[in-house]
Amino acid sequence: MGYGMVIDQQLCVGCAACTIACKIENNTPVGINWCDKITRTTGKFPDVRYEYISTMCNHCDNAPCVAACPTQAMHKDRQTGLTLHDPKKCIGCKACIVGCPYGVISVNWERPHRHWAQRDRLAEGCFSPREMVEESGGEGSPHGNPERGTTYPVVRPSGTVEKCTFCDHRLAQGLAPACVDACPSGARQFGDIDDPNSEVSKLVARHGGQGLREHLGTRPRVIYIRDYKPQRRFEPARPAGEGQGA
Repeated sequence: MGYGMVIDQQLCVGCAACTIACKIENNTPVGINWCDKITRTTGKFPDVRYEYISTMCNHCDNAPCVAACPTQAMHKDRQTGLTLHDPKKCIGCKACIVGCPYGVISVNWERPHRHWAQRDRLAEGCFSPREMVEESGGEGSPHGNPERGTTYPVVRPSGTVEKCTFCDHRLAQGLAPACVDACPSGARQFGDIDDPNSEVSKLVARHGGQGLREHLGTRPRVIYIRDYKPQRRFEPARPAGEGQGA
């Protein structure tokens, strides 16, 4: 068994709902996005092409970050195929960041959500940021998701790295990653990509597809299918009488 994700570029509308859902679910601090994007604009008017490619950890079978980590903080889970990170073993050397060819591993240079530690009130009668955290019972920020803490710290410590886990805490509950559930167009599918009868495997078999920078031999588990091609879904209705002879 091995989890994987298929992203259909024809269905993706570039709304970034996946990025927002990931940020809420995983309590990522300002400046760190586990689910991010690559955008490209090519050509000259009127022949212009815009590409939006959603990116995240590819959970590579041959993960360079795992090979680079000197403490095995970055490791592969043999049961699920996920590339996971243990912050207790992380020494902050950033070798994994150097090794990753996708640029999807981030480091907490400072204390995450540090602005929520401020106790100064902007006006009399208002809560200070710290009071809002204490009132909400949250960890790090008042809107932190405590369920993230079942498999990974709710707030990662400064000096350590962090990245996408395919929402392993949700997988343990039989749920899909937050980005998959948030996608309004159904562009993201998730499942056992090692099972030829799974929906994700059938999509790859039907449409082909490839991962990012496959020539490096990383064997990524995020596969992109189809290219976006604008299609007219319907003909606009004509006003009454238009196109008819007098």
